[in-house]
Amino acid sequence: MIYVVIVFLWTAILLYILLGGADFGAGIIELMTAKTNKAKTRKTMYKAIGPIWEANHMWLIIAIVILFVGFPKIYTTISVYLHIPLVCMLLGIIARGTAFVFRNYDAVKDDMQKIYTPIFVYSSLITPFFLGIIAASSVSGQIDPSANNFLSAYIFSWLNWFSVAVGIFTVSICGFLATIFIIGQTDNDGDREHFVGKARRTIFIVMFCGALVFIAAYSEGIPLASWIFGDTPGLIAIIAASISLLVMFYALKKDKPILLRLLAGFQVTMILFAATYTHFPDIVLLKNGENLSLLTHQGQARTIASLGYALLIGSIFILPALVYLIYIFQKRQEVPASH
Repeated sequence: MIYVVIVFLWTAILLYILLGGADFGAGIIELMTAKTNKAKTRKTMYKAIGPIWEANHMWLIIAIVILFVGFPKIYTTISVYLHIPLVCMLLGIIARGTAFVFRNYDAVKDDMQKIYTPIFVYSSLITPFFLGIIAASSVSGQIDPSANNFLSAYIFSWLNWFSVAVGIFTVSICGFLATIFIIGQTDNDGDREHFVGKARRTIFIVMFCGALVFIAAYSEGIPLASWIFGDTPGLIAIIAASISLLVMFYALKKDKPILLRLLAGFQVTMILFAATYTHFPDIVLLKNGENLSLLTHQGQARTIASLGYALLIGSIFILPALVYLIYIFQKRQEVPASH
C-alpha cells in the first residue's frame, strides 16, 4: 500500500504543477503583457483558468495531507527548516485567490481594482517562485539538522543560488503553461497569432532558465547533471521531452490547441520524472549526508494502509467531479450572451 500512497503523492504534486502552474501563469503573463493588450489578455485568461482556479489547490492539500499523515518526519523537517519560504508561498496563495475573486466578481467596479490587480499579478509571481525554492531546497543538501544558529538553520537552508534558480525556472514553467492553455480560448485569428507568438517566446525563456538551474547546481556542488543524465530512465525522459518540444513547434504552426496542451503536460511530467527518479525514494537530502526516504521514514503500517484506501476511494469521487467541473465551465463559455 505504501507505493499506492507514493503514487498519489507524486501525482498530486504533478497535477498541482500543471494546473496550479497554469493558474499562476495567468498572472505572470498579465504582468509581462504591454498595457495595450492587458485587457484582452485578462479576459482570455479568465476563460482559460476558470475551471482550473476552482480546483487547483486541492492537489496541494492532498500532497500536504499525505506527507502529514503518512510521512510525519519528512513533513516536520520540511515545515521546520523551510518554514519561511512555506509561509511566503501560503501568503501568496491567499493574497492571489482573494484578489482574483474581488477583481473578477466584485459587483462594483471602482478604484479598488487598482489594488486588486497588482496583488493578483505579483502574488502569481511570488507563489511559484517560493514553491520552486522549497522543492530545490529539499534536495540541495543544505538543510542542516545540527545547525546552532538561526541563519544556518532557517535561512541558508533555502537561500542559495540553486534554490533561487529553480524558483525562477518554476515561474517560467508557469508562464509557459499559461500561454499554452490560453491559445485554445482565443476568439479570433489575430488574438491566436498574438498568443502563439507569446508561447514561442516563453519556450525559449524556459530553456534559458533551465540552463541557469544547471549552472547554479554546478556552482553549489549539486550533482544535478548526473541525477538527470546519469541513468537510462532519466535520460530517456529528457530525450522524450526534447522531441516533444519539436512537435510542439509544429503544433503551434498548425494551430492544434489540444495537442499543445497534451505536449505541455507531457514535457512537465518528463521533467519532474527525470528530476525525482534518480534519488527515489529519498525526498529530502540533508547536509550531514543523511536522507529522508519515503520508504524508511513512513508512518505506521496501519496508518499507511488506511491512507492508501482513503486515497483510492476518494479518487472515485474527485476525478469524475473534476472532469464534470471542466465540462460545465466549457459549456457555460459556449452559451451565447443574451441581448
